[in-house]
Amino acid sequence: MSDLKQRVQDLLALADVQINGSRPWDIQIKDDRFYQRVFAHGSLGLGESYMDGWWDVAELDVMIGKIMSAHLDTKVRTVDLVKDALKARLMNLQSPKRAFEIGEKHYDVGNDLYERMLGKRMAYTCGYWKNAETLEEAQEAKLDLLCRKIGLKKGDRVLDIGGGWGSFAGYAAEKYGASVVATTVSKEQVEWGRKRYAGMPIEFRLQDYRETNEQFDHVVSVGMVEHVGYKNYRTFMESAWRNLKQGGFFLLHTIGGNKSVHRTDPWIAKYIFPNSMLPSVAQLARAMEGLFVMEDWHNFGYHYYLTLREWFKNFDAGWPELQVKYGDRFYRMWKYYLLSCAGLFQARQIQLWQVVMSKGGVKGGYNSIR
Repeated sequence: MSDLKQRVQDLLALADVQINGSRPWDIQIKDDRFYQRVFAHGSLGLGESYMDGWWDVAELDVMIGKIMSAHLDTKVRTVDLVKDALKARLMNLQSPKRAFEIGEKHYDVGNDLYERMLGKRMAYTCGYWKNAETLEEAQEAKLDLLCRKIGLKKGDRVLDIGGGWGSFAGYAAEKYGASVVATTVSKEQVEWGRKRYAGMPIEFRLQDYRETNEQFDHVVSVGMVEHVGYKNYRTFMESAWRNLKQGGFFLLHTIGGNKSVHRTDPWIAKYIFPNSMLPSVAQLARAMEGLFVMEDWHNFGYHYYLTLREWFKNFDAGWPELQVKYGDRFYRMWKYYLLSCAGLFQARQIQLWQVVMSKGGVKGGYNSIR
């Protein structure tokens, strides 16, 4: 056995993963170049070698969850990681000039893909599975939870920062009679939303969050702050505060990390979400300090594991129609993205938070809604 293979085997053993083992989470090596690639490039090499078919595993989500729970990512330090860390420290990767990069590289990849994966509401954020049995029910429940948490009522005007394809805006207008301004950095999302919700009190804007300066009864941001970056968290909170009327609510729905970081996983940054990173409790708390009253903090991260599993099922079922356009390497990339993220949520290595903040505080206290 080569020295590199032995080292990989020893590392994986710490996570209870065997090379060519018989359990569904054991990695099956198809190409021995895998070992050199992983030691040279860490998590980037792991993901790229999967895309190239150099290894496989029956339960990808479970394997990744085990690897991350054992913190194997901290035991393989590569030159790539050092470069990424320096780049994040020295540059504002989410500056206004870079703000639209995520829209072009991820959200504009193709509405046909997202339509097959996400379902009726085109909600690209975690569903709420408390009483749901299907993805559609979970997404409807999440959207209703958002509306109830801010006490939404007919006639309210809401700013949706990072409004995507309009899932919240559409629900708030249809079910609660609200009017919504939804901002996004994706041209395809704006075009799709304007067509889908034509004639409704919803305005879709191709606009960076820093550019809005109006007054709204409430502000929501669902699955967007992950693209803001730690250097801009305070600016983001100040923007929400500036656009919110006194006494209104700001609801932040975001994936969160268990510790403060200044960069994201190299594979995720290269192939899925460029310039992204997950905020921590401490980073968000510092950013909101002196602006908002924190009324409620709700964690239902395991629900994202369930949501991602359903997204993969939909993507996999729709692949015969997508294959010609996207190709087999894209399939393995997208599968790795969805199921590796699912594994992180299942292992509780990352979380899903809904944070309710008020401008001025709720007289008599806020009643937490679940």
